[in-house]
Amino acid sequence: MKLNLNIQPLSSWVNLKNEPLIIAGPCSAETEEQLLVTAHLLAKTGKVSVLRAGIWKPRTRPGEFEGIGSIGLKWLQRAKEETGLPVAVEVANAKHVEEALAAGVDILWVGARSTVNPFTVQEIADALKGVDIPVMVKNPVNPDVSLWIGALERINNAGITKLAAIHRGFSSYEKSAFRNEPMWELAIQLKTLCPDLPIINDPSHICGNRELIP
Repeated sequence: MKLNLNIQPLSSWVNLKNEPLIIAGPCSAETEEQLLVTAHLLAKTGKVSVLRAGIWKPRTRPGEFEGIGSIGLKWLQRAKEETGLPVAVEVANAKHVEEALAAGVDILWVGARSTVNPFTVQEIADALKGVDIPVMVKNPVNPDVSLWIGALERINNAGITKLAAIHRGFSSYEKSAFRNEPMWELAIQLKTLCPDLPIINDPSHICGNRELIP
């Protein structure tokens, strides 16, 4: 069985002059200063193709920090203007999509906690109809390649052809050196089903420990 997705090559929507492709930035944008300092340092390396920052953070329990919110979009706009780096944010509902598009965000991604819910993914897909923007889909939290495939199909069916998957590892009850178990066989299975689909590795979320990342 093959997965039939209508997608454009990665080189058509992201600058691949630097290899490997590096997407970098704070997991969570906390202050404007933090984001701008980070953006300038990353741009100065000449190795980073995309600046990413989370501004809406899905948390397990209420009362935990859920991201700086919409004000972070203004910070990203400024970072983009000052560094020239395209910017990416996570979206988890239609309102996020609308606000990100209005702010000129270049790339969107669907997080692992959203990928597990077909209703959430469909809401995001519906908000993207008629829009030409790259979308990256993270693997679901639990090791279910069908959920990953379904999310990619829903986004693609909305007309998004600039599409990529992100392998960020999976939750596991097994003892591991990693925060999220890679389970490479699932990423390989996805790539086998759709050879043209770009799969981007997310070492930060897999490792959860900077000492494990060279």
